[in-house]
Amino acid sequence: MCPSKVAEGGERGWIVPIGGAENKGESPRILKRFLSVGGGSDAEIVVIPTASQLRDTGPRYERLFGDLGAKRVDVLDFDTRKDCQETSRLDRIERASAIFFTGGNQLRLSTILGGTPAAQMIRARNAAGVTVGGTSAGASILSEHMIAFGKEGSSPQADSVRLAPGLGLTNRFVIDQHFRQRDRLGRLIAALAYNPFAIGIGLDEDTAAFIGPDNTLEVEGSGSVTVVDAGDLTFSSMADASENQPVCMLGMTMHILLAGATFNLATRKASAGSLSPSKT
Repeated sequence: MCPSKVAEGGERGWIVPIGGAENKGESPRILKRFLSVGGGSDAEIVVIPTASQLRDTGPRYERLFGDLGAKRVDVLDFDTRKDCQETSRLDRIERASAIFFTGGNQLRLSTILGGTPAAQMIRARNAAGVTVGGTSAGASILSEHMIAFGKEGSSPQADSVRLAPGLGLTNRFVIDQHFRQRDRLGRLIAALAYNPFAIGIGLDEDTAAFIGPDNTLEVEGSGSVTVVDAGDLTFSSMADASENQPVCMLGMTMHILLAGATFNLATRKASAGSLSPSKT
């Protein structure tokens, strides 16, 4: 699945995966910045709580973005694939300046929205400049290849990850969330063993990757973003590994980025950004 094409002279919108458990209290810096890149005081945000089965999830984010100053916030829940074809819902997505997926179960998102007119509309709107983001499961769904589930642990194993199709806003990276808190390095590396083209992005809780139209990833939040780059992979034993067997991988590069640091997904270059001594 290729991302929707950006029109000549246009710019793709921001893509904002969040690692989950973002601060919603006195200092919601991630949600504030999402609102800023999603239209500021003129923002019209659509919240999609489909991943969650808790009734208060959508209304909670509706209140949060409203309190932060959004012009309008609508909750659009999709319980069935038929819902994803309703003209009124598609019209609301088309008018949005930002779209936000809540946490929950990413397989609910992929099985209900995958391949529907609603998913196609969201892809097209992001290509036309609309900000799209999500937290936890809502972060996982954003890329072409989605981690559906897997094992915890720091070492990759042949059976430590299962992939599923995501929303396909981009094919440049694979996302994992609650990263350090749930010890998910091994399954992210295993995902890259299946697809070395992509870049692995491991998001700690209360940490987000703000990915701009120029494909520069900027870190926001209190934790870290682990970037695993397998672009120069020289060897992988994945094809010969049996279930539960560790995988040997040579030539990968890893970066640990904090707020203010950046990574360019096109050039695959990391920068300390505002953390650089010359800028302190």
